[in-house]
Amino acid sequence: MGKIQFDRFTLDNGLRVIVHTDTSTPLVCLNVMYDVGSRDENPDRTGFAHLFEHLMFGGSINIPNYDGPLQDAGGTNNAFTSTDITNYYISVPMQNVETAFWLESDRMLNLAFTEKSLEVQRNVVIEEFRQRYLNQPYGDAWLLLRPLAFKQHHYLWPTIGKEERHIAEATMDDVKAFFSKHYVPTNAVLVLTGNISTERAEELARKWFAPIVKGDAPVRSLPKEPLQTEARRLEVERPVPMDAIYISFHCSGKSEADFPAWDLMSDILAKGNSSRLYQRLVKEKGIFNSLGAFVTGEKDPGLFSVAGYISQGVPIEMAEQALWDELELLRTTPVTTEELKKAVHQVEAHIEFSQMSILNRAIQLAYYELLGDAELSNSEIETYRNVTPQDILGIAKANLLRERSSTLVYRAIK
Repeated sequence: MGKIQFDRFTLDNGLRVIVHTDTSTPLVCLNVMYDVGSRDENPDRTGFAHLFEHLMFGGSINIPNYDGPLQDAGGTNNAFTSTDITNYYISVPMQNVETAFWLESDRMLNLAFTEKSLEVQRNVVIEEFRQRYLNQPYGDAWLLLRPLAFKQHHYLWPTIGKEERHIAEATMDDVKAFFSKHYVPTNAVLVLTGNISTERAEELARKWFAPIVKGDAPVRSLPKEPLQTEARRLEVERPVPMDAIYISFHCSGKSEADFPAWDLMSDILAKGNSSRLYQRLVKEKGIFNSLGAFVTGEKDPGLFSVAGYISQGVPIEMAEQALWDELELLRTTPVTTEELKKAVHQVEAHIEFSQMSILNRAIQLAYYELLGDAELSNSEIETYRNVTPQDILGIAKANLLRERSSTLVYRAIK
C-alpha cells in the first residue's frame, strides 16, 4: 500500500499523538503504546508489565466496567506485553470513536486499584504461568534459555516473569508504584488510524487526554550485557515427546543497522519448506522432525536462535553437529543471491499484508515512534532490500561462534 501518511502533534503533558486517516474503512483504531516492558522491572519483582496488561481491564476511577460501554459502542479491544512495550488497542465504528477516547484516557488517568481486582488478575496470571510455561512440553524453554544467554541485561527473564512467586507476592503498594512510574503521558504514544480526521483526533485528544497530569518520564538505565566469551550449556530431562535442542547467539537490536541482515539470515535458514534447514536436515537426512530459526527482534541486542525437535532414534550429538555444520556454512560461504532475494520478497509480502489492517498500521507507527521516529516505519522495507550476501556473511563470521553460543537441550524421559 506504499507509505503510511500521518500527522503528529504532542500535548502539553507530553503525550505524543499520531493520526493516519483512511476513509476506506468505517472503523477507527485507537492504540496506546506504553514504553514499558518486562526489561523495566525490578529483578526481584518480575512479571509486573504483564500483570498490568490484565489489571488495566479491571476498571478505572470513573468506569468500573470497562467492557460494557465498549460493547454497547460496537467495539472490540485487546492488549499485549513484550520485553519492551505494553500495548492496548480499541477498534470502534467511526461514529462511536469518542467512547474509545473516554475509556482509554480514564485508564491512563488512574486505575481503580482494589484488592479484589488485584487478587483476581494475580490468579489469572499465575494460572497462565502454570499452563503455558510449566505444564506443557517445552513450555519452560525461555525460562531456561534467557537466563542462560543473559547474565546482566533484563532480557534474562521472559515477559511472564522469572517465577510465579513474584506475582503471588505483589502488594498493592508495588502495583501502585509501577503504575505511577510508567503509565504517564510522557511515557506513551497514542495512535489513531482509520476513518478519523486529524482535526477530530486532535479535538478529542485534547478533551480527554490533555487534562491528565504529565508526570515524570522514567529514566531507563539498564545494565549492558557483557560480551560472551565462552560456550554455555544446559541439559534438562523432561516428559516431552522427543529430544530437542536450542542454540542461541546474541544479535543486534531492532534499531541497529544490521538487524535486517540477522532477520533475513534466520529466514534463509528455516522459513518455509524450501529453506536450508528443512531441505537438508528434515527432508533429506531426517535428523530433525521440525526446525526453526528466529530473532527475538527486541529494542536492545537480543537473541538469534536455531531450534529443532530431533527425530526418534537420532543421537542428540549427531543432531547438534548437523546444526553446527549449517552454521559454519553461513560463516564461510555467502548466501546465494537467489536465497536472499526470496527472503526479501517474503519480508515485503509480510509487511504489505500486515499493513492492510488499520490495527497493524497503528501498532507499527507507535512502535517506530518509540524506537525514535514513526517515519522509520516507511523505510523498513528498504532496509531489507539493501542487505547483501556479504552483510550476512559478516555477521555470521563474527558472531556464530561456539564461544558465543548458549545451548539448551531437552532429553525426553523415556
